[in-house]
Amino acid sequence: MQSGFTACPGLFYATPARDGILSRIRIPGGIINSEQCRVIADISKQCGGGYVDVTNRANLQIREIHNTIDGKILRRLQEIGLGSSNTNVDHIRNIMSSPTAGIDSQELIDTRPFVEAWDKHIAAHSHLSELSAKFSVCFDGGGTVQVCDRPNDIGFVAVMVDGSLYFCLYLSIGAKGELPRNMGILLKPEECLPVLGALANVYLNHIDTISSRKPRLREVLNDLGEKNYLQEVERCLPFSLRYVDHNECPLQIPANKYKHIGIHPQRQSGLSYIGVVLPLGRLEASQIQRLAELAEDYGSGTIRLTPWQNLLISDIPNQQVNDVLNEIEKLGLHWSTANIRSALVACSGKTGCASSQTDTKRHALALAEYLDRVNLTQPINIYFSGCSKSCAQHTQSDIALLGININKGMTTVEAYHVYVCGDSEQKFGREVYQSITPAELPALIEQMLLVYQTQRSEPHESFEEFVNRHTISQLKQLFLLNQQV
Repeated sequence: MQSGFTACPGLFYATPARDGILSRIRIPGGIINSEQCRVIADISKQCGGGYVDVTNRANLQIREIHNTIDGKILRRLQEIGLGSSNTNVDHIRNIMSSPTAGIDSQELIDTRPFVEAWDKHIAAHSHLSELSAKFSVCFDGGGTVQVCDRPNDIGFVAVMVDGSLYFCLYLSIGAKGELPRNMGILLKPEECLPVLGALANVYLNHIDTISSRKPRLREVLNDLGEKNYLQEVERCLPFSLRYVDHNECPLQIPANKYKHIGIHPQRQSGLSYIGVVLPLGRLEASQIQRLAELAEDYGSGTIRLTPWQNLLISDIPNQQVNDVLNEIEKLGLHWSTANIRSALVACSGKTGCASSQTDTKRHALALAEYLDRVNLTQPINIYFSGCSKSCAQHTQSDIALLGININKGMTTVEAYHVYVCGDSEQKFGREVYQSITPAELPALIEQMLLVYQTQRSEPHESFEEFVNRHTISQLKQLFLLNQQV
């Protein structure tokens, strides 16, 4: 492990956290095999807290590291395909792709080769180590499980235009927090990697590469102007960019972000994958090892991590799906979108992060246990953030809980501001309640969910659609009336 600490954790970069050293393992595209799972489980027990966390970029994090991950272990990780061969680029953000790439019956193209090619390109070109650690890239194959709405600097989204397959280019530009913007540029599949390389090189040409604080791509695009930036990109290419009307490649925001949870047929005949819910994205070492065994015994030995902090076991013969479900249940895990944990997210909280005001993970788990008696018909994304930075989830949730400290008499206690989605100008949405204590929170959230389920306009109306039909004062009145019944 390299000496010194960095703001963005990696495998070869030590990063301090309140609960010890944090190590993050990049998993390009989120795909990992059973051997890799076992090695990671062993490292988490040997060096860390005996568990791993799946992140919102489909990385793996080992926390509470007190025994150093030494050179021998790092070399072992490189040997099995974890950890870049070029340690200088290990800090760059994970390459995102749909977790169902190659098995989604609706996808237009398998994006795994693009992920692999860009990962190899980064490792082979040392000058790319000067990229911002937050330089983020996404390939979306246009299938059922999409990732095009995830926050990324650069997105390539597969589309069909006049019967031909292209990728539409999206770039992060404008105000912080805005979705990637359609550039009105169509690329043939073979043009994506050259364009991506040119986008990276133009970025490097316009920053101070030795500065400790590198700007986001969005900042450089805003300063230079998208037209000027793209003109510089085009001068680096052996072909011209293909500009079209923006309506020819619109960004379709997925209506349901959790379609991958549960049992789903693959494009390969006779096979299915199972989307497994992980409580707050965390897996104990024993659970990782057993999931690796299940992937080997029933599937192809493949586990797919998702940006929603859960995982898929793929390539399971249809006649053996029930056997795998039984084994998953024995591990204390779930596979139903009706389970409150399917869309429950929490940052590391004050036990792991000095910025957090509240013990988010403990409060989230307590809420989940309390809400087990509520029967959901579709996922409700509830997000606990211990501070305003919102590290664990960068998009608005259905219900957001922002941790704060308040004074009660002579004592400082933990509390939460409660938000619902809808105000695009606000990171967390529209504020409904202030200073709700953890003890008060479960009953309040239960009331909110019950009001939604009993008063929605039709069975398929989402929580977001429901709350957006009402003002905040109307919602407060509805929740209060329900409480009085």
